[in-house]
Amino acid sequence: MSEKAQTEKRAQLEKATMALQELRNEQTTLIENRQKLESQLQENELVDAEFKLLSNTARVYKMIGPVLVPQDKSEATANVEKRLEYIRDEVKRIEVRLEQLAKEQQAKSTDAYKLQMELQGVSQA
Repeated sequence: MSEKAQTEKRAQLEKATMALQELRNEQTTLIENRQKLESQLQENELVDAEFKLLSNTARVYKMIGPVLVPQDKSEATANVEKRLEYIRDEVKRIEVRLEQLAKEQQAKSTDAYKLQMELQGVSQA
């Protein structure tokens, strides 16, 4: 293999390695976001469970800044249910993206490995 071809292979390997690192960085960010969402999901599920224990005449308050403002129980329950639905949808979206990233990482890793083997084969020759 000519010197020019080796240089091109090295550049391709470096590019593949950088792309793989970017995918790993995105994966790390998505995992952190998923963990935050799962924590929020647990909190909201606890709130929903508490609302189910309350009677329909119970008073519910919503904190707005430093002030507790009375809120209708049905409105508060609806807000929590919407929030739960939103959080679950976001978790699903992140899970799908993580699966895509895993496939992309596998492909990039395979490409990088092949390039590395080609370069090592040339170096040994």
